[in-house]
Amino acid sequence: MILGKKKKKKGFTLIELLIVLVIIASLVAVVMPRYIKSLDKAEESALKSDLATIRISIDRFYADKGRYPRHLDELVNEKYLRHLPVDPISKQANWQTIYVSMDGEQVVYDVKSSAQGVATDGTQYQTW
Repeated sequence: MILGKKKKKKGFTLIELLIVLVIIASLVAVVMPRYIKSLDKAEESALKSDLATIRISIDRFYADKGRYPRHLDELVNEKYLRHLPVDPISKQANWQTIYVSMDGEQVVYDVKSSAQGVATDGTQYQTW
């Protein structure tokens, strides 16, 4: 070692590490709400698609059989749906079925979401 020269230390100082952490935290604070909002919109889009699929299946059932199904499981049993989709908002397959009376029998005429809450457009999920 040469006299008078100090060995230069390698690495980051505590201040530099703290500055980097503050920058990363700021970026996360800005990005996270947008990410969560995009997840909500994706779930709402999936809900609209699932509702459309079930409603189309109900209409096809009626066109083929001349009557509406007695319950949603009949759409699966008769192969109009592979399975009853899970509501992406409520995370359950408990759809709100709208029944009508036809020929003295209660049949499924429509289906709505049973999820509680308000969508990003301000409407209630249950009205979809």
